[in-house]
Amino acid sequence: MTEHHSRQGCLVLYKTRPAIVTGIGEKIDIQLEGGKQKRVRPKDISVLHPGPLTSLSELQPELGDVEEAWELVSGSTTHLRELAELVYGEFTPSTAWAVWQLVSEGIHFQGTPSEISARSGDQIAVDIAEREAREQAARAWDGFIARLNSRMLEAEDRKRLKEVERLALGLSEHSRILNALGRQENPVNAHRMLASVGYWAAEFNPWPGRGGMPSGNPTIPVPELPQEERLDLTHLEAFAIDDEGSEDPDDAISLDDDRIWVHVADVAALVVPDSELDLEARVRAANLYLPEGIIHMLPPSLTARLGLGLQARSPALSIGFRLNDAAELEDIQIAASWVRVSRHSYADVDGRLTEAPFDRLLQLTGRFRERRLRTGAVRIDLPEVSIRRSHEGKIHIRPMPRLKSREMVMDTMLMAGEAVARYALSNGIPVPFATQPSPAQPLQNGGLARMFAYRRQLKPSHITPLEKPHAGLGLEVYSRATSPLRRYLDLVTHQQLRAHLRGEKPLSLEAISQRIGETEQTARAVRRAERESNLHWKLIYLQQNPGWRGRGVVVEADNRRVTLLIPELAMETRLRTARELSLDGELELAVREVDLAEQLARFRSMDHL
Repeated sequence: MTEHHSRQGCLVLYKTRPAIVTGIGEKIDIQLEGGKQKRVRPKDISVLHPGPLTSLSELQPELGDVEEAWELVSGSTTHLRELAELVYGEFTPSTAWAVWQLVSEGIHFQGTPSEISARSGDQIAVDIAEREAREQAARAWDGFIARLNSRMLEAEDRKRLKEVERLALGLSEHSRILNALGRQENPVNAHRMLASVGYWAAEFNPWPGRGGMPSGNPTIPVPELPQEERLDLTHLEAFAIDDEGSEDPDDAISLDDDRIWVHVADVAALVVPDSELDLEARVRAANLYLPEGIIHMLPPSLTARLGLGLQARSPALSIGFRLNDAAELEDIQIAASWVRVSRHSYADVDGRLTEAPFDRLLQLTGRFRERRLRTGAVRIDLPEVSIRRSHEGKIHIRPMPRLKSREMVMDTMLMAGEAVARYALSNGIPVPFATQPSPAQPLQNGGLARMFAYRRQLKPSHITPLEKPHAGLGLEVYSRATSPLRRYLDLVTHQQLRAHLRGEKPLSLEAISQRIGETEQTARAVRRAERESNLHWKLIYLQQNPGWRGRGVVVEADNRRVTLLIPELAMETRLRTARELSLDGELELAVREVDLAEQLARFRSMDHL
């Protein structure tokens, strides 16, 4: 290039854009695109053409023979003026700028205005292929975004939406797609978008996935039951009493004169410490109970083999004890056993409480309950419901009735838990203990509002390797031991008891503490996923029943802002009322809005007073 100095009206390169020199002094005045003026140093610009150029709008696209020029320059160097003449046949401001754009593009040429070289054919082929791939990807992306906006997805679009699903399930924090759509990148917006375009069914439950829960059951092979001596209790009637439709019966009750037996599925006979089954159960921590089904912590085939009453004769770990005159446990015995179990619903047994042996069991558990209440046990009677989703997608919500049979079974299981804890302590067997601190204030008589407030002040229960009281149950020591099919730490307790019964050394206190630490956080996540899933399906129920109306009970009130408990849904809501309401007052409610992504239902009061 022969022009080394700028002059008024010449075309220069400023950074990466064209400019016209409009004045020369110690510094140089230039005009940029859009008419903007700027004063720069001489070294900040490079002259592309001496001009004269009056307007940058004169720089029009040019047609030239790039391939022929590339062949002529290959193997040598040139400058901007010569290359413009080779490509376009003349050197003008427009051809100078067009050539410099070719050099800046970096496909056929590279260098500076004064020294330009041709790139190799191999480099050109690679860059052209990459450019075409980028252009094709950009076209595909634009088409995808257009289909999202029109909600007309194609099959291949589902692969792209995996990144949005990861955000919706809490597995990532970012989504290029949501960003491109101008939406805030968070799980709620991701959920909305996936449902709106049909990637997720409108009723899809994201909460187990968002909580890191597994999506299926374990498939680990289950070993055969070992041959060993067992106490034969098949002569006793044994009753597995559960909710209608229960799929994992893991406990049953017998009465032998005045001796109560609680039989528990002998899971530890097949799941030994640190086996593949044990490690899988430890990772999962508990069964995940969802309205749409159960995700088990152990293979369902193990439940089919060990569930009480699912076979003609079942292996069990049986816990026997008597109550003394003070309703305290004595003569505690634990043994691997054979039992013959019949299955019953709470409703069935509730109608037979005047018959043997249920009448005697009701009397014994009543004495035990009175003892617990004297030592501070808490009885909170807040509404509970059972939620089920049918295969057809219909949601069924059924209030859980306060049956005496349910209370009888619960107290029998608490007896077994206390018996196991005392047996473990007296025999030096480390086991997980369930504990709970005492509440700050005792529960006073009252309605739902007082129980709702009292529940708020209760401190959560904890699992610990050291024995401490469980204030909520009114027990000095307690170990959960009646659900080894569905709670991992119950299984650990069984493993410890079985090791002791076989004359083997149980796991150390340190090993028990380690297992508690490994599973407690996951167990809390399981319970949270269950609560969130139950709420999700309650909201679906309200969507399926837009004309729903029901009763709300005031459990908190602050002027006209109230918290209401809806008994038939076991659900809370908040709203502003037209008048002040007293605690335990009632309102008739109707559904106003349901937002699945936000997990929110809004109600309106039908009270016109």
